Amino acid sequence: MSGHAHGRGTESAAHTHTAEKTAHAHPADGPAHTHLPDGVAALVHGDALAAAHVDALLRVVPPRDPVTRPDASARAERQRRRWATQVVVVDELARRACAERGLRPPEEVRPAQVLAVAEEDVADLGSIVAAVLAHSPAARVLLAALESEQDVPEPAVRDYYDRNPDRFLTPDALRRGVDPFGGTDTSDHLPYEGVREGVAHELRRSAGRRAFFAWLDRARAGVVYAAGHEHPGDPSHPDHEHRH
Repeated sequence: MSGHAHGRGTESAAHTHTAEKTAHAHPADGPAHTHLPDGVAALVHGDALAAAHVDALLRVVPPRDPVTRPDASARAERQRRRWATQVVVVDELARRACAERGLRPPEEVRPAQVLAVAEEDVADLGSIVAAVLAHSPAARVLLAALESEQDVPEPAVRDYYDRNPDRFLTPDALRRGVDPFGGTDTSDHLPYEGVREGVAHELRRSAGRRAFFAWLDRARAGVVYAAGHEHPGDPSHPDHEHRH
């Protein structure tokens, strides 16, 4: 997917100059609709991103919530296109960020070889970002780089250990059902020295994800979407919804 998004073919390049000239939005007296040339899903910092890349992703990702009513089905498909546009756009943004940082993502797999995101990762990432990390090697490389850059001071690690005694009970204490917040002694808890590295890793990972979201908010500010390709939660279109 992202291989296509990065290597915008001849059709994308041909649209770029025209798209920059013709992109505009209606006045604020109604829903905002951005007009771009046919075949363009978005402008990513001025460069046209072909709708064909969105179509390619849609072909390999089945609908999440099958519906039977024609009106509901049409609405769901419109939202699915907007969702897929986000995945393709964020992949392109991540590729650009990697290039700026001198990072080299691995070669992209084919769309049919869609990668999975671990279930425990989905809840705190949100559906779009989880899908991006499933489909985009560039996004995964960028996230790993941001995680590695985080500095977690020792006091923060110790504070986390002290404030979460329920997470560090020994197997024996768990079997006995002790109350981690009262009535325990030091022998009921795993020693700090033994869990410190794991706690630091978890805190660094959380900080890296916050940095990833902060980067994404800044990067998406330079994206202009074609009508029908807006963010699924954009209130300017009637189908909008906000889901995690």
